[in-house]
Amino acid sequence: MFQKILIANRGEIACRIIKTARRMGIATVAVYSAADANARHVRLADEAVLIGGAEARESYLVAERILQAAIATGAQAVHPGYGFLSENAAFADACAQAGVVFIGPPAEAIRAMGSKSAAKALMEKTGVPLTPGYHGDRQEPAFLAEQAGRIGYPVLIKASAGGGGKGMRRVDAAADFEAALISCQREAINAFGNDHVLVEKYVLKPRHIEIQVFGDTLGNYVYLFERDCSVQRRHQKVVEEAPAPGMQPERRAAMGKAAVDAARAVGYVGAGTVEFIANQDGSFYFMEMNTRLQVEHPVTEMITGLDLVEWQLRVASGEPLPLAQEQLRISGHAIEARIYAEDPDKGFLPSIGHLHHLSPPQASEHVRIDTGVEQGDDITPFYDPMIAKLIVWDHDRDSALARMRQALSEYRIVGVANNIEFLGRLVSCDSFAGADLDTGLIEREHASLFLSAAALPETVALVAALAELLRESNALALASTLVNAERGSPWRVLDGWRLNGSSQRFFNFAYGETQHRVGATVVTGGWKLAIGEQQVLASARLQADGQLAVQLGDRSMKACVVATGQRRHVFLAGHSYALQCLPLLDTGGRAVEHAGGLRSPMPGKIVALLVAVGSVVEEGTPLLVMEAMKMEHTITAPARGVVKAFCCAAGEQVTDGIELVEFETEVTAAAA
Repeated sequence: MFQKILIANRGEIACRIIKTARRMGIATVAVYSAADANARHVRLADEAVLIGGAEARESYLVAERILQAAIATGAQAVHPGYGFLSENAAFADACAQAGVVFIGPPAEAIRAMGSKSAAKALMEKTGVPLTPGYHGDRQEPAFLAEQAGRIGYPVLIKASAGGGGKGMRRVDAAADFEAALISCQREAINAFGNDHVLVEKYVLKPRHIEIQVFGDTLGNYVYLFERDCSVQRRHQKVVEEAPAPGMQPERRAAMGKAAVDAARAVGYVGAGTVEFIANQDGSFYFMEMNTRLQVEHPVTEMITGLDLVEWQLRVASGEPLPLAQEQLRISGHAIEARIYAEDPDKGFLPSIGHLHHLSPPQASEHVRIDTGVEQGDDITPFYDPMIAKLIVWDHDRDSALARMRQALSEYRIVGVANNIEFLGRLVSCDSFAGADLDTGLIEREHASLFLSAAALPETVALVAALAELLRESNALALASTLVNAERGSPWRVLDGWRLNGSSQRFFNFAYGETQHRVGATVVTGGWKLAIGEQQVLASARLQADGQLAVQLGDRSMKACVVATGQRRHVFLAGHSYALQCLPLLDTGGRAVEHAGGLRSPMPGKIVALLVAVGSVVEEGTPLLVMEAMKMEHTITAPARGVVKAFCCAAGEQVTDGIELVEFETEVTAAAA
């Protein structure tokens, strides 16, 4: 077994690998970019080496620097995690040449499966069923469009190299094919350095089911059952579970055999995942093989009781697989939800910022949190915006779902937009709860998953006022203990007493376009709060876990209020609300929406300007394309109007909120 390994990755997967290595008595070396100098994986590792600038292409994608770090620190092996260089055959070769073990499959297996087109050709020879489509080398746009017509719309254009939803578009009509192809190729070349694509029939209401496989250097293979990864946004997985709901033993065995046949065909070693598109009728088609550990591997660990990273380390050191196929068993049900710094209500746009408050649910035998960040860390624009993976397990799916709903309701984040409440609605919606799964579930359930802004419950404003009162009361009590003079004087008692009656305080909170004014009067044992026509006796105390124990009249509840500047973030009953605490004389005025311009919704890089200055465009016309968090986003015309000027150029980096386009609507132009 290895004595020291280097982890050629970052974030939660690097932390995950360190955890197993430490349990096995293996020393770890972390590598980090300039942006990750204080990252959690650096703090956890035994050693850490700076390998370059903030951009991945300057650090985590520079194989030479990673190998230099491995050799300099005496690491015997390199674990690539997932993403970055994990499926780079040249890196695997370089490791072998340097005498460092690559904890992954042989370079030949990576090459065989690295091209989706070549992999499909190999699977066809092996007898693994394939989705109808074109997987060849001809890449002329006219030819690919012709193939799409032959296959029949809708079709899926997909980058031949890479994954993660990048370079992938569904196309429903021939008129849309050319634009989708150009965007796919551009995204693919940026993400993978290869703009080769394939075109396949888009299976309507498909399920995305993958099989975890393992092979050793002695020719032994097993499959560790399946994961259902159907619930996706932008072709990226959001929630995964194991085993797949409704999976019959015969179908599981058939898919497992196909996956093992695929692994054996390329002489696979280590952990790999064979992904299938499955029809509702039980038929399935090979999609691709990921020659690495998957993001969602924890659900497999939870239902098998195994540590897949330990298996990787043992196999890479030359040991046989720890178990044979007949020794593997499924126990219970596991679900994983990916916690992202993103805004679901803005098309899942990524969010960056400082994690002022980060409080996950308590870990237990039923709840697991894999994360690469802690409170006080930053989510930067340079890498994937994942905050954590929340994994739950129980004896059956319904019980696991209840665990997930509870855990999500306890997860609290302040500092970046996040998808926690969206995930709560997702796992509670009828389709997911009823296991009616397919890759279009989020679109099907759009009405229940994306709710229009609702009025602020008055209870939230009352809780916010209570938190302010408690904070002030505690601060004044502390201050009074620091003053020695007149400790017994009634003038030093801070109970709100006045000669001619008790004092009344007021708090103004803004939420969206509305203001909520709360009056507070000190009474015995607490306060009398007034909001609108409602009056209620209230009290609150801070518990050891940081939560507020609130009493409003006859109702008691738990809440959490986090203050950041003038913001008050209230967490109550599984929901969060960001209130602005206004001065009493504040009129509630807000910045006027920028007239005549379109601003950047996030930091990013301008990829292309799509129309000429002076063009008259219709509502929804694509104006420019920007790239952020490795994905492309198109800025469109908000109405019919004229593009007066672009305030940026292709290739330019822009910040959040900066003006991108001077745009004049048709109404404005007519008035002028």
